[in-house]
Amino acid sequence: MTCLIVVPTLNEARHIGGLLEDLLVEAEAMDARIVVADGGSSDGTQSIAADVAARHRRVTLLHNPRRIQSAAMNLAVAEHGDGAKYVIRIDAHGKYPPDYCRVLVAQAELLGADSIVVPMTTVGRSTFQRAVATAQNSLVGTGGSAHRTGKSAQQVDHGHHALMRIEAYRAVGGYDETFRFNEDAELDYRLGQAGFSVWLTDATSMTYFPRATASSLFRQYFGYGGGRARNILKHRMRPRARQMLPLVILPAVLLAALSIVHWGFLVPMVAWGLACFALGAVAARKHFAEYGLPIALAPLVGVAAMIMHFAWSAGFWLHLARTATSRHSAA
Repeated sequence: MTCLIVVPTLNEARHIGGLLEDLLVEAEAMDARIVVADGGSSDGTQSIAADVAARHRRVTLLHNPRRIQSAAMNLAVAEHGDGAKYVIRIDAHGKYPPDYCRVLVAQAELLGADSIVVPMTTVGRSTFQRAVATAQNSLVGTGGSAHRTGKSAQQVDHGHHALMRIEAYRAVGGYDETFRFNEDAELDYRLGQAGFSVWLTDATSMTYFPRATASSLFRQYFGYGGGRARNILKHRMRPRARQMLPLVILPAVLLAALSIVHWGFLVPMVAWGLACFALGAVAARKHFAEYGLPIALAPLVGVAAMIMHFAWSAGFWLHLARTATSRHSAA
């Protein structure tokens, strides 16, 4: 068996059937096993995966009692990773080229990399999703993250997880299952500290479909912010500039409450809002041909960016506050 293909799932009935049919073509060509690690779906995902598994010997349905993706990956590697050289992580909510897995393995063999990460392009269907996609694929939403903005192939500290050499994965202990968010960046940090290489390829990529509502987008980025804070505290890391900038957003919003005393307290929040709308308009104009978002709706890009920034900042600060409170109580 060349590699283990793991698909963590939780209520992905709309996508799992077609995804598995596509992956089976690759699994046959590569002599690979596909493991669907399901966290207790209630929408029929398990039934669909079980039916495919009954018809195809290369597909296995695995129950993931901890539900989260980090646990799904660890469990799949522990139970089915023996004999495989690589593990490939597939997001059930994404779309992949027909030769995605084969290209990843070829890149790993060619480069001798321990981990291959890929560019991730966000594509939306509804108007709001297209606004989110425009923000996430541009500076206003990502701060210049290499795997989001489509930069050329290079060695990186972190990227969207695609393939890892199982020997390296096991050497650092796999994913930290205490992380619900940011578990990929946390693992990349440990890989780097252990001397393993992470390579961003330009030979393939994946497509991601963003959250469809403002509330779900807020919850997602709130989790990302908390996960980043947890990562920084665990490893005593110094955040990068693009990660530090959103930290001022929650203080700016809270400061605005003092505008009843003096209008000057509004300035930081207003400056942030204007910057988001201006950069959002630039992004909408730049990506119009790709996402079809009318220029008249460009302000939605700024709104999406503001939701992402504020949620990330709030999640980060709340995690710090909770950590400080728990340490004080323990003392």
